[in-house]
Amino acid sequence: MSAIVVQDFHKAYDTTVAVVGLSFEVEPGTILGLVGPNGAGKTTTMRALAGILAPTRGKLSICGHDLETEPVAAKAALAYIPDDPRLFDQLTIWEHMRFVASAYHLKDWKDHAEALIKTFELTEKRDSTCSDLSRGMRQKVAICCAYLHDPRVIMFDEPLTGLDPYAIRAIKESIRQRASEGAAIMISSHLLSLIEDLCTAILILHRGEKVLHATMQELRSKAEADGKHESLEDLFFRLTAQPQPTEGAAK
Repeated sequence: MSAIVVQDFHKAYDTTVAVVGLSFEVEPGTILGLVGPNGAGKTTTMRALAGILAPTRGKLSICGHDLETEPVAAKAALAYIPDDPRLFDQLTIWEHMRFVASAYHLKDWKDHAEALIKTFELTEKRDSTCSDLSRGMRQKVAICCAYLHDPRVIMFDEPLTGLDPYAIRAIKESIRQRASEGAAIMISSHLLSLIEDLCTAILILHRGEKVLHATMQELRSKAEADGKHESLEDLFFRLTAQPQPTEGAAK
């Protein structure tokens, strides 16, 4: 069973259409890179899958649970880390972990929480309130909270924002580990080097529509068969290039 299923997803804001007829699936163990120019519909798609936005039309499910008819079960199986995590300023890191454990009715969570805090080098800040933390530390706290209930679907929106090289390595290793254990991962990022390095599949959106969905191995095999040496960056620009105005067109 696919961990994420999106069928004919449409999202419109009044007269603005953000996503049009999007369909795709993500299998357990897959790390899917979601890329596209600004305004392509990436964040809208992620927020809809997280249950934050209702689709205008279409069906979205997480681990077999329809987000419209079974929202609690669907959300219990996922974690969503936005590009600007919203934490409780007056709670400490440990209090955040306790809050998440309570929300998901977790038992025997403390050892797991301690291990996560250690992995992301937050031990010395364990009892600091989040108002005293840097942007990068807040990002790491959000990831610790997201991992605590061992979600089967994890979605990141620009996960490396504000992080130092040590934290970047820790997060990349943790993503690979979670995928190896069967979690389905989605990463939305403008960093094509991150997508190429970390992801096993890619979904490119342009103007709210899907222009490519393939595994990285499929892309490499096709490039070899065609005798091309096209980088992911070259592929991205080719598929999302803005049409040039014709000569004599109005400016």
